Amino acid sequence: MPKYPESHDSAKSAELLSTPELNRAVWDRAAARLLAKMLAQFAYEEVVEPARQAGGGDRYTLGLDDGGTLGFSARRGVYGSWHIASDSILETPGSTPGTAVGSGPDDEEPGGRNTGAVPFRDPLQFLVRARRLLDIDGATLGHLIREITTTLTADARLDHTALPAARLAELDYAELEGHQTGHPWLVANKGRLGFSAADASRHTPEARTPLTLPWIAVSTRIAAYRGVARLAGPEQLYAQELDPSVRDSFDALLRARGLDPAGYLCLPVHPWQWDEWIVPVFAPAIAAGDIVPLHADADLRLPQQSIRTFSNVARPDRHTVKLPLSILNTLVWRGLPTERTLAAPAVTAWVHGLRDQDAFLRDTCGVILLGEVASVAVEHPLYDHLPEAPYQFKEILGAIWREPLQPRLAPGERARTLASLLHIDPQGRAFTAELVARSGLTPTAWLTRLFTALLPPLLHFLYRYGTVFSPHGENAIVVFDDQDVPVRLAIKDFVDDVNVSARPLPEHESMPEDVRRVLLTEEPSFLIQFIHAGLFIGVFRFLSPLCEEQLGVPEGDFWSLVRAEILRHHARFPELKERFEMFDLLTPRIERLCLNRNRLHVDGYRDRPQRPHAAIHGTVPNPLHPSAGVRE
Repeated sequence: MPKYPESHDSAKSAELLSTPELNRAVWDRAAARLLAKMLAQFAYEEVVEPARQAGGGDRYTLGLDDGGTLGFSARRGVYGSWHIASDSILETPGSTPGTAVGSGPDDEEPGGRNTGAVPFRDPLQFLVRARRLLDIDGATLGHLIREITTTLTADARLDHTALPAARLAELDYAELEGHQTGHPWLVANKGRLGFSAADASRHTPEARTPLTLPWIAVSTRIAAYRGVARLAGPEQLYAQELDPSVRDSFDALLRARGLDPAGYLCLPVHPWQWDEWIVPVFAPAIAAGDIVPLHADADLRLPQQSIRTFSNVARPDRHTVKLPLSILNTLVWRGLPTERTLAAPAVTAWVHGLRDQDAFLRDTCGVILLGEVASVAVEHPLYDHLPEAPYQFKEILGAIWREPLQPRLAPGERARTLASLLHIDPQGRAFTAELVARSGLTPTAWLTRLFTALLPPLLHFLYRYGTVFSPHGENAIVVFDDQDVPVRLAIKDFVDDVNVSARPLPEHESMPEDVRRVLLTEEPSFLIQFIHAGLFIGVFRFLSPLCEEQLGVPEGDFWSLVRAEILRHHARFPELKERFEMFDLLTPRIERLCLNRNRLHVDGYRDRPQRPHAAIHGTVPNPLHPSAGVRE
């Protein structure tokens, strides 16, 4: 009988099958937390409408399709938000036999009356038993169950290896990214549809596994390069990014195939993307020699929260690289659109120019703009010319090089994403509470410094230049001094998340045509949503109750400090009074942007030719308006 070689040894096989994070205790904690988040965010977006129990108080109920009822404790917050205690969720079964889910003794209400309620902790069962309540079709439900399951699996991995806040405070920027729990508003925030379990164990931020990236060479017949002035040609980029020996090796590999290196552009690729998308879809170009596999360089790179972005941990002075990764995650396929990839350096040059000629942004704020300074885009010969084709087929191959953060920090400074301030460790201690304690400041003084670091540059770009970033938790980076006091802002992701006023402004006359063509425009009344939804609703809506619970700063006082910082900025630039009215952040109500509704009711999981956007559903009260009762 012939003897066949083993595909891999037993140790590797055991490692592949090992899932220590998938145990009942860890899973149940993660599931309970996600169910509470699901109920809270669905209630905020009015996908569900819980009813207050008779007698008032903080108890609410929600009926399920089968006649069962969920009851839970909740407190209401700014923007009409909900904060639900995960250990308070109880189910009272309906009359349909066998519908009860949960385990544990019957619960008793205060006073001893037995309600027949049992703990309920399962978000997957909730989706199934509330599908008609949620108004989701069968196809959406099927995909959503998988996306929620993979999100829970990632949460379990994070819980299994979680560190206390004091340890997290010692980590550098790139390392800390691997401990974050993802988007606080989106329920399925780590779906990563397309990844296998093995892929998730290798390529996600919580895997915390540096890797080397393989490179390819692509003929200039199908690839194009763009760079800012100091990187006008690809050779200037490669001189910074690649050791001479690596560059020589790439050239030698091309010459060995009879190809002229001068006719090729080199770029790294994500190994998953190469295997799953580039080889299958670009096979004709590979066969023709227009795409040539090379080898990895030696630099170790660590995936960040966006998954497709890699920090160079071996050489922090080298660029961060952003690569297309055709997985469906947090509403969109994570590719790189060809036109926007090519426009990235021009957008960077324009945004940098605004800062560099503005003394307030440049000197007073010291804002760090992490520019996308070079890019390579590879057009697909068929998909890029089919307007009706799904957009993910037009975003398969390219690379963007972004300025690294570390060289732009002053001695003693350290940086952390804004999202990290929402993190709570296994002992229940908030990362923000740890940083406040280390600073030596009172909580109110520390928060004042935080808002002084974050808001002035964002407000000035909005009011003076009719330009907004999307300062959500991942894009906005807080720079701290050596005492962990917030001192200034760093911001990234320009080509995807910079928007400008659709109403013409004199300050836009300097905008190059290629920048004007690619940047999204919005009416002034909606442009403010990028600050409201991205920063105030997307981050501060979660930070303010956390500060009340752990720092003793009442939620009303938190928002008073935010409003005070905005009014300070108005007083500083009285000549911009018309712009304050045009871009009015202090209106009584604002439109309610909905992220989860998009998945449930608008786009689901269907293919479409353009990227989806947030849904709008009604309005919510603005806590920054004087009528909200915050102190000025």
